[in-house]
Amino acid sequence: MAISDVARSETNTCISAGKVNGTNVYGADGDKIGYVEDVMLNKRTGNVAYAIMAFGGFLGIGERYHPLPWSVLNYDPDKGGYVVPLDRARLESAPSYSEQELGADDTRWREPVSTYYNVPPYWM
Repeated sequence: MAISDVARSETNTCISAGKVNGTNVYGADGDKIGYVEDVMLNKRTGNVAYAIMAFGGFLGIGERYHPLPWSVLNYDPDKGGYVVPLDRARLESAPSYSEQELGADDTRWREPVSTYYNVPPYWM
């Protein structure tokens, strides 16, 4: 097995970040609403902090990025993707950011995201 195969593998309980990227995200109604653009890891704990969901736009133009707390994503093997307990309208009104805004210090937006999804902060 080549190292590239190992990096893209998964076990019963773990999946490589490279394999998560591009995975579809579905709303509570089962409709596809976006895809995982990337997964962000906490540098100190090694835990997944959040996923960045790409949503909206056309061919990458006008696309907004939604940081989703990892705890709101539930993998559905039948869909081959992640389901969030929200509908499209609720996600459309969720905090979203441009690529430049996401690249800035996340302390500016991480609290509003945690509050919006009503989940414990990943950094605590």
